[in-house]
Amino acid sequence: MQLRFPPARSTPRLRARGALAFPRAMHVPFDIAAYLDATLQAQAAVAAGLETGAFTPEVRPADPRHGDFQANGVLGYAKARKLNPRAVAEQLITALPAEILSQCDVAVAGPGFINFKLKPAALLAWLNTYDSAEHLKSGASNFYRGHRWVVDFSSPNTAKQLHVGHIRGMVIGEAICRLLAFCGADVVRDNHIGDWGTQFGKLIWGYKNLRDEAALAADPLEELERLYKAADAAAKENPATLDAARAELVKLQAGDPENLALWHQINAISSGAFEEIYRKLDIHFDHQFGESFYNDKLTQVYDELRASGLAEDSQGAVVVFHPEHPRFKTQPFIIRKSDGASNYASTDLATMLFRTEQLKANAIAILTDTRQGDHFEQLWLTTQKWFTKTNRSAPHFEHVSFGSILGEDGKAIKTRSGDPIKLKALLAEAEERAFALVTEKSPELPEAERRDIASAVGLGAVRYADLAQNRSSDYVFAWDKILSFEGNTAPYLLYAVTRVRSIFRKLGLDPYDPAAATGATAPATTTETALARKLLGFAATLRLTTAQLRPHFLCTYLYELAGEFSTFYAADKVIVDDPAVRARRLLLCARTLLVLETGLHLLGLRTLPRM
Repeated sequence: MQLRFPPARSTPRLRARGALAFPRAMHVPFDIAAYLDATLQAQAAVAAGLETGAFTPEVRPADPRHGDFQANGVLGYAKARKLNPRAVAEQLITALPAEILSQCDVAVAGPGFINFKLKPAALLAWLNTYDSAEHLKSGASNFYRGHRWVVDFSSPNTAKQLHVGHIRGMVIGEAICRLLAFCGADVVRDNHIGDWGTQFGKLIWGYKNLRDEAALAADPLEELERLYKAADAAAKENPATLDAARAELVKLQAGDPENLALWHQINAISSGAFEEIYRKLDIHFDHQFGESFYNDKLTQVYDELRASGLAEDSQGAVVVFHPEHPRFKTQPFIIRKSDGASNYASTDLATMLFRTEQLKANAIAILTDTRQGDHFEQLWLTTQKWFTKTNRSAPHFEHVSFGSILGEDGKAIKTRSGDPIKLKALLAEAEERAFALVTEKSPELPEAERRDIASAVGLGAVRYADLAQNRSSDYVFAWDKILSFEGNTAPYLLYAVTRVRSIFRKLGLDPYDPAAATGATAPATTTETALARKLLGFAATLRLTTAQLRPHFLCTYLYELAGEFSTFYAADKVIVDDPAVRARRLLLCARTLLVLETGLHLLGLRTLPRM
């Protein structure tokens, strides 16, 4: 079942402060594009005599040269019925409600496009209405109200240190959770930890035979990782060692007290190390159900898939084929191995069932790198067929895949020794590099304040460098680029925030106090109007970002907003003697700050009062 994300839901009736642009009888829509789309479809199309349900307006943000929004659906509708698209567009405009015509300049362009340009009073009404993070969230909350999302992200393996490759799933997943929750979804965050499987046989054998007590006390996770590598190498060299490791795994799976105690100890050590980094990056989870959690839920998966005729025996294994698929008709989805052991497929199927039935999810997102694309495509095909045959409703499902982080040589980023860069070390280096920059620019600040600024800038830079990329692509990690105060970077945006705050600090005003811009009138100059229109684009950006689960859309918008503010600030002096002009421009400054800070917080960045 695909979730529908209708554009027609109304936003809360929040009263605009100051001059009312929209009539008192109507609310000020948060997402004006969605409001226009819904009105064209539900009212104008009916009044104009268009076929009910056949016309889709397709209203979206327009090229600023033509207006604020454009309806593109007339052309396709008219051509399919051999009608004159311009005539149909004119009919629709005539049928628009008076309140829309009073707030927008509406015109037909080209072969039937309908352009909407908001009047200055309508811009002011929006700016006055959405004057706090709470009101922005109230406006956005209708996007996903009633949807319960389970978002599965991070998902490290125990007994291994987090390395630089893990950060993509972590920061993208956290941003997606924040964005969906802001837009009204009930979000459940699940860290599906790899805490079960064949690697534990080797690890337990290595712990019993190869451990270094001093190293274990000094850095437990580092020693566990060394033990696994040493045991794996020993098992490859000596068949007897491999047999001994397998015997340790059998004992663990059979509930041997000693091995179970070691397993719990290993998981506790790993969890502590993971939590240290999660706290540093302000990442949170509601659940941390590891693979072991599903161990007693696998029999139901095997039984139901076989009973429904989906699974079959093949060379001793239990598999599912998808004959309609060009690749998977011969590429089996193995849900139980020939030795009777479970694997990722069986565990993931049990996870889909648990999240749907126990966590009550009607939407599930799982974040992994692109290399696991085939696995999750097979998982989803199998789940859909399984749920259909057992009369269950399937959730909406998204495999949120992402590319790799590359070094400046274009290859996977590694240390000089060829090992993956530890994430803990990378974050520490980010803070130290940022501290050097802050000290160079503001040596007069106390060290504690410089350290705090460096933490926000350094960690934000690493985080934003990832989020600003289209997640499907690989990207090159370069310190000079991500810590630059120029371009689409965290330092640039964080500085833009402090720049706006400094305006209010000079005046002794709180930018979030409505009194700071009392009496503000509608935007008047070209740059004032352009900035106001850009601010209204926040709603459409949130809708696009959450629809595709791609945070880079929000990053691009925030960067463009900061650029629009710079243009405005250079052209229109804010602190002027004329109180009406000053109030009007302070309102634009305050809303720019609000949207910038709200957007950066949704991405997981911490903003600063000064830098």
